[in-house]
Amino acid sequence: MADGFLLAGPRLLSFVSDPFGGENLVNAQRDYADLVQRGLSLDLTRGKPSPRQLDLSNDMLHLPTTFRAADGTDARNYGGLQGLPELRELFAPLVQVPAGQLVVGGNSSLALMHDTIVHALLTPVPGAARRWVEEPKVTFLCPVPGYDRHFTITERFGITMVPVPMNADGPDMDVVERLVATDASVKGMWCVPKYSNPSGATYSAETVRRLAAMPAAAPDFRIFWDNAYAVHHLTDAPAELADLLALAAEHGNPDRVFVYASTSKVTLAGSGVSFFGSSPANVEWFLHNTSKQSIGPDKVNQLRHVEFLRDPEGLAAHMRRHAELVWPKFELVDRVLAKELGDLGTWSSPVGGYFISLEVPHAGEVVAKAKAAGIALTPAGATHPYGKDPDDRFIRIAPTFPGLDELEQAITGLAVCARLVADEHA
Repeated sequence: MADGFLLAGPRLLSFVSDPFGGENLVNAQRDYADLVQRGLSLDLTRGKPSPRQLDLSNDMLHLPTTFRAADGTDARNYGGLQGLPELRELFAPLVQVPAGQLVVGGNSSLALMHDTIVHALLTPVPGAARRWVEEPKVTFLCPVPGYDRHFTITERFGITMVPVPMNADGPDMDVVERLVATDASVKGMWCVPKYSNPSGATYSAETVRRLAAMPAAAPDFRIFWDNAYAVHHLTDAPAELADLLALAAEHGNPDRVFVYASTSKVTLAGSGVSFFGSSPANVEWFLHNTSKQSIGPDKVNQLRHVEFLRDPEGLAAHMRRHAELVWPKFELVDRVLAKELGDLGTWSSPVGGYFISLEVPHAGEVVAKAKAAGIALTPAGATHPYGKDPDDRFIRIAPTFPGLDELEQAITGLAVCARLVADEHA
């Protein structure tokens, strides 16, 4: 297997020397010409469930069998802004939020994150002296490599983003603690704590404890805990994640954490449910603001999820069926990269989640050559704020959507592009 996870700061990537006076380059150019001639049209840009994964939830299309919730609520009507109790109780232990402190939203947790920032800009969060829009500067810490859509949200609202290196056990906490403790403009921090996007790393218990306990110059500092892959294990040895919400309360910071999750990659990606969880004060603040834009969520869809998933055991069985489809693709990527790329790059080998992070020299050129050959990848800088990777080395691979044959073609082609770029710079 390749290196398991990414290390902080730039890493040296080894090159294959060219002892034959350009023969490697000639061979790489020939391989690339053959690749272009094949006329491929392959897409690895986004982490979408494959059609076979979506088929696992087809029975949901015939649900629910009733419009009455467990407490007699008519799910067809308005109301119930916090979401059905039975669905909150089902997911509460999985996302590590008490059911009474969990809110059920629509199909997108990203929309909940976007709206949370809007609410904070316009209405003071608990503990804040004023609205974020009234601050001279608002800063978010962004572990890198990270999730491009997080960065898109903060960039949209003019929030300054500061990159923080990712280690095998989560963000570099020495850097995080220093910035949070000394800069009162630091109001937020993005985190994908389990099977991180894109490295696949899971935050260690010590990292989570330090996040919960660290001093903050801003009393309204919030951690945006995007636990998108809480149940997306690919092996029989799932990663364990410490409970940040509980730890923050234990350390006297009960309002520090905003938790997010969804079923977008559990059931039907376009028809799932999402979750927001936090302290009682934060939940009250969130619902007060949400009541201005909605009279109630889609409770019929919430009933559908309760009937389909049933209980934690039912959800676990469903996710094992997902893993049976996804794990072979992760193994294939690892195998092909090891064979075709060797020591020209390093890559993560996650045991959960949806992405693999590849590090190669001159990543932007590699992605451009792949695009010209019909292999679409997420832009090389997307793993960093403002789309700028200062070392130009990270490429995010999303292996879930293509079939195995297409995926093998795409990863083999990507390796051809990486070899060509390396030899051009040798």
